[in-house]
Amino acid sequence: MIINKEKCLKCGGCVSVCPVQALKLESELKCDNDKCIKCKACINFCPVGALKLEVSK
Repeated sequence: MIINKEKCLKCGGCVSVCPVQALKLESELKCDNDKCIKCKACINFCPVGALKLEVSK
C-alpha cells in the first residue's frame, strides 16, 4: 500500500473499513503490508484518493 501523506485527510475512514486491521492512524496513517489482503476497501473509501496499491514488477 502506498499512502500519499500530503493528500491524506487523516479522517480514519480507511481504518474503519479495513477488514483485517492493516491500517493504523496515529500521528500519520500507516499500513502493515504483511496484514494487507489487497481488498481495496480503503482505496474505494478514501474521498481524496490518498491510497493506492503498490504494483509488483
